[in-house]
Amino acid sequence: MPPITSRLPGVGTTIFTVMSQLALEHRAVNTGQGFPDFEPPPELCERVSYHMGAKHNQYAPMAGVVALREAIAAKALRLYGRRASPDSEITVTSGGTDALTTSILALVHPGDEVVLLDPAYDSYQPIVELAGGRTRRVALARPGFGIDWECLAAALSDRTRLLMVNSPHNPTGACLDAADLDHLATLLRPTRAFVVADEVYEHMVFDGRPHASINAHPELRERGVVVSSFGKTYHATGWKVGYTIAPPALTAEVRKLHQFVTFATASVLQYAIADFMIAHPEWEAELPGFYQQKRDRLVALLRPSRLTLAPARSTYFQLVDYSALSDLPDTEFALELVRRHGVVAIPVSPFCAAPPPGERLVRLCFAKEDATLVQAAERLARI
Repeated sequence: MPPITSRLPGVGTTIFTVMSQLALEHRAVNTGQGFPDFEPPPELCERVSYHMGAKHNQYAPMAGVVALREAIAAKALRLYGRRASPDSEITVTSGGTDALTTSILALVHPGDEVVLLDPAYDSYQPIVELAGGRTRRVALARPGFGIDWECLAAALSDRTRLLMVNSPHNPTGACLDAADLDHLATLLRPTRAFVVADEVYEHMVFDGRPHASINAHPELRERGVVVSSFGKTYHATGWKVGYTIAPPALTAEVRKLHQFVTFATASVLQYAIADFMIAHPEWEAELPGFYQQKRDRLVALLRPSRLTLAPARSTYFQLVDYSALSDLPDTEFALELVRRHGVVAIPVSPFCAAPPPGERLVRLCFAKEDATLVQAAERLARI
């Protein structure tokens, strides 16, 4: 066999795959990888069966089923005041990963710089590298993981092609507000940089706070691609259905890549989601309360443990500080946690280029049934 030259020589198996495999091997409580252990709404599943019977089993249009793009446009107008054209500004993708990949590859050229805010979701940098770009990492400010504006301003230059923004933020549960978006717009105004906004947890912002979406910001949305995910919103991560919203010129470039990466997303799922969105526009408004109850449940259950935490502001992830339990680095602690105590957590350092020395944080997922949360908390409290 000829020698193989890897396109991503620095990339191995993701921490999510490693920890999920260990969860199976050790029969551990999996509060690690970010998926619910409960099912999507029964009515939504019924619509999938209906559309299979209605013979919607062939290729969908490359840009997405018209009914779904129209439902997305109605949602963007209702929630964010954005009038997005279903024909020229909305593209249905095979999950958020497809949306992120096609957006970054469409915008980044060899030699371009992309600014990532650390901790950054682990797929961003490999996609930038595939595009031939270089990353500049800007650490979010501890302890609240807000943007360090001086550091971000220093990182922007005439070489900056793209800024990745992730709010609500995985893995920290932090989120931006409207003032933050105004500050971003001010910093980016003199640059040639675009924005890709990863907003897949847009409907999981807690304690009465609104989600500050790029969709709602007249200046930023004209230079950005917004990425969202139905998998997160409808408890159906395995369906892998997401979408992008972007101005027509950006959407045209995203679609050029999308048509050669996945071309189209499962038809029956698109028709079913469109039906559910039209029938249940209240779903997005009720979801924050649903997940806030789960967050509060986990926080209360962890009080007897020696872990320390500040309740997450968003997403379905909760960071916990284990420094009272161990001096091990986070990945080693997470491995010990699953092997010796039967609980899966995700270390934060794989999301960082250079994690702060001595930081002792792991991420727990609370998108779980109460019984799962109780079992995990009982095991953690015994450490």
